[in-house]
Amino acid sequence: MISTRRRRVAQRLPLAALSLAAVSLVAPSLPAFAQTAPAYGPQLEGFAYPHPIKRFDVASQGQTVSMAYMDVGPVADPNGRTVVLLHGKNFCGATWEGTIDVLSKAGYRVIVPDQIGFCASTKPKGYQFSFHQLADNTHKLLASLGIEKATIIGHSMGGMLAARYALSFPTATDRLVMVDPLGLEDWKARGVPYATIDQLYQGELKTSADSIKAYQLKFYYNGQWKPAYDRWVDMAAGLYAGPGKEIVAWNQAQTSDMVYTQPVLYEFGDIAVPTVLMIGMNDRTAPGANRARPEIAATLGNYAELGKAAAKAIPNAKLIEFPGLGHSPQVEAPDEFHKALLGAL
Repeated sequence: MISTRRRRVAQRLPLAALSLAAVSLVAPSLPAFAQTAPAYGPQLEGFAYPHPIKRFDVASQGQTVSMAYMDVGPVADPNGRTVVLLHGKNFCGATWEGTIDVLSKAGYRVIVPDQIGFCASTKPKGYQFSFHQLADNTHKLLASLGIEKATIIGHSMGGMLAARYALSFPTATDRLVMVDPLGLEDWKARGVPYATIDQLYQGELKTSADSIKAYQLKFYYNGQWKPAYDRWVDMAAGLYAGPGKEIVAWNQAQTSDMVYTQPVLYEFGDIAVPTVLMIGMNDRTAPGANRARPEIAATLGNYAELGKAAAKAIPNAKLIEFPGLGHSPQVEAPDEFHKALLGAL
């Protein structure tokens, strides 16, 4: 049974009411782009990161795994503060390129890890993925660097991870920022059917540059494509096109299961650090909605409402809304996003 407290929180996160007559949440029926992705290695070998990659080896679940990360110092006038940027599921640390530059110029030290199972980090065959585990890995990374306290900023899936980090390590978190985080609704409770990891794996194996671009065009950028976005399509698609595509797809299936089965929204009331929510008002991201009945799918992913509800559930949270922007405001409108971010920090 769902606890009374969970019911109360769920009630504060209302059903989205907007119709998706024009914006379907099933796979986008867009024309093929015939975009050919480069082939990268299983740890994104061949892709150019904006700053040098460093390595942190950590013993985890009976094996040693390696976290790739960037550690970028302040350009001038250090302010003594550290910011940690956590990537989303379809992203990498490199996607924070513009934000890294803005924060380092503002005096921050910026740490940008790739989580285990993602991008330039280890792709383990046998690993139980959980937000608790990824948060613990990240905390150990920061401890190894002598960082006792940091501002934690997470985008998309990284927003769920950032919330878990703040809940697990509140004294090590001086501020929490979630940018269009996943997990503002419980898809299982809302009626999205479960898919096994094996089923998800078969779907991941079909991922291509075209499917990634079509999805991003529809949900991230409001149907408006810019050539600068191609770099991020190549980054993601190149992992699926390279020699490690099977383990890449397997880890992606495992982490899709993690996102579905480990909602953090029921604990929003327990977040005890200053929190900022940054929401693109046109965002309609809802993983797995294509598995739901159409009448259910039409109610999912309404960030314009979900952001407001989450801000009410998190004590003293500040909500920053971006009218007209989608799931990745830091990429779609970097000047507007970074001005708001620096103001929030």
